[in-house]
Amino acid sequence: MTIEHLIAFNAALLLAVASPGPALLVALQTSLAEGRAAGFAVGCGLATMASLWTLLALLGLDAVFTLVPWAFGAAKIIGALYLIWIAVGMWRGAKRPLQAREPVPFRRAYRTGFVINLLNPKSVLFSAAVLVVIFPPEMALGENLFVMANHFVVEVVAYGTLACVMTTPAVAQRYLAAKAWIDRGAALVLGALGLRLLLSR
Repeated sequence: MTIEHLIAFNAALLLAVASPGPALLVALQTSLAEGRAAGFAVGCGLATMASLWTLLALLGLDAVFTLVPWAFGAAKIIGALYLIWIAVGMWRGAKRPLQAREPVPFRRAYRTGFVINLLNPKSVLFSAAVLVVIFPPEMALGENLFVMANHFVVEVVAYGTLACVMTTPAVAQRYLAAKAWIDRGAALVLGALGLRLLLSR
């Protein structure tokens, strides 16, 4: 493994993080609705599970899904239903005004992010596709662990930056002014992603 391999992987990873999907949408909505600390905690949870998927892909878990397709199917159904459940909650709370409340515990926000990526089995297939193209085959365990750690750090920095930007006074004020529309739009997108995942072959 060389530095060129890591640069290529990180470039692909940043593009994946920035692409619209459940992880980015939940990170955005949490940062806007719950604040910077909660947005960062969700990002840490997303990064933890995504980096674990990368490690498992390096160790060959994608082959397990290929050999045992029902396992992928079961994970896909559970993940789709979880996304739809989150979407319903967002829709119901769209018109509810934000009120002063206790800060969201780090553990709860972290768990939300972790579960989002845990129930997204396509993450490991994407990771596997990228890893096969970028990294040389049969890397040592230490190299695999380094790639995992690198993945975690990149995502934490990306989601931490996102949480800081989205909670600036100007952005937060605009969110409050359009909260109902933003939350319901996010709910529709998440629900559509869940249905697409549920119905996809």
